[in-house]
Amino acid sequence: YQPQVDPLSGEVIGLEALARWEHPDKGLVSPGEFIPLAEETGLIVPLGQRILEEACRQGRRWQEEGFLNFRVAVNVSAIQIAKGNFVRTVKNVLKTTGLPAEHLEVEITESTLIREPALTLETLRALKRLGVSVALDDFGTGYSALSYLKTYPVDRLKIDQNFIRNVLHSAHDSAIVEAIFAMGRNCLLYTSDA
Repeated sequence: YQPQVDPLSGEVIGLEALARWEHPDKGLVSPGEFIPLAEETGLIVPLGQRILEEACRQGRRWQEEGFLNFRVAVNVSAIQIAKGNFVRTVKNVLKTTGLPAEHLEVEITESTLIREPALTLETLRALKRLGVSVALDDFGTGYSALSYLKTYPVDRLKIDQNFIRNVLHSAHDSAIVEAIFAMGRNCLLYTSDA
C-alpha cells in the first residue's frame, strides 16, 4: 500500500493498493509487466476482484484499529468496467468486507473513459450513488480531454508522474501542473454531483 498524503497537513488521507506479482525466480514483478498480459487473457477480471476484496478487507481492518479518516484506492481496468457488472461486484465486496463505501476510491485511467464511454459514465455514476469516490489516474497522458472533466463524475485527478517528476526543476512542468490544478479545482467543483 502506498500512502496518499495531504501536502498541506502532512496527514495520510488514503492508501493505494499496489499489486505485485512475486515470481519464484524474478522476485517482485511490476504491474506494468503482468497487467497487460492479465488484460489480454481476461484474467484481469478475477485478479481485479481479488485485489478489490483484499484492499477493502484491509481497509476495514485498519478502521477497526482506529484509523477512520482515510480511504483505500484501487486501480480498475477498463476491462473490468466493460464486463458490465462492476457496480454489483463493488456492492458485494463492500457488503462482505464491511468497508463503508465512502472509504473506497476506484482509480481509472483516461483510456478507460474512451473504451466504453456510455457504460463507463453509467458505472461511475452508479459508484458515486453508492458513495464510492472516483479518481482519474495518469491524467495528462495521451487521451486528455477537457470534456472528461465536464462529463464524468470524478472526485480527484492524479497527474501523470511524467509531469510531477521534475516539477521542482522545470518551469514548463510546473506551469502544466499549476494549470491542471486550476482546471481540475474548477471543473471538479461543478461536476462532483453529476
